[in-house]
Amino acid sequence: MEYEKLEQINEDGVFVPQIDIDYPTEPDKRILSVVPECEVVLDENYPYLDKSFKFNFMMNLQYLGIFVLVFILNPLKYGLKIKGKKNLKPYKKILKKQGAITVSNHVYRWDFLGVLQAVKYRKMYFPTLHDNVIGSDRFMVRYAGGIPLPESFSAMKKFNEALDEVVAKGHWLHVFPESCRWDYYQPIRPFKRGAFTFAQKYNRPVIPMAYSYRDPKGLEKFFTGGKPCFTLNIGTPIFPDTSLSRKECVSKLRSECHKAMVELAGIKQNCWQAEGD
Repeated sequence: MEYEKLEQINEDGVFVPQIDIDYPTEPDKRILSVVPECEVVLDENYPYLDKSFKFNFMMNLQYLGIFVLVFILNPLKYGLKIKGKKNLKPYKKILKKQGAITVSNHVYRWDFLGVLQAVKYRKMYFPTLHDNVIGSDRFMVRYAGGIPLPESFSAMKKFNEALDEVVAKGHWLHVFPESCRWDYYQPIRPFKRGAFTFAQKYNRPVIPMAYSYRDPKGLEKFFTGGKPCFTLNIGTPIFPDTSLSRKECVSKLRSECHKAMVELAGIKQNCWQAEGD
């Protein structure tokens, strides 16, 4: 796909990290490579939604660790601050009743945990790439709610059935629409349509969130090692327009969420377009 780039124009006072990372010219190209430590076949027999006692026990145990330890360490290690929780208060009842799909830029290792900390939902699930369930973090990814994306049509049916069950139980979904992680990247990259397809299919609101950055001050420099700090900015939920066709609804949701995240990140003119596939 051809990507048109514009001049990046930020709001006054927006902090842009100066990190020595050579970002690719293609916005969906992976920077981080995973060293395979096992072989996992994502076919129709893979347990995309593992219901075994062992898996559920380990998932609950990990979530206990997240709520007890990670929610303390994230603000220390990464300087995480969360803003905009007030934007969710008017929708508290409907979000509690039917759940939601959260989306954010993918910019550091614990960014999903930051989203989880922002909404403080008991469990969330998220689609993840195949590489993430064969590397050293595979257990943490799976027990955090990662459901790997298969490639074959028959396996995709099982993946979709797993998501159907997750949503039917009222669980929230999180999706990184940029698809891959670019640490400390400030512009908002183009979005794949997956998150917005889910929102249209399940008729769930999308909550746009955007990570921005801060220059570390005082003790923040000590805890973060001098690296930029993160602020997670929460936007207002965006609901699918059920009067439109599926394709039109997905396109509108993607465009609106991209625009919202650009504004949340403090950007006047983003260098990337909204469409990423």
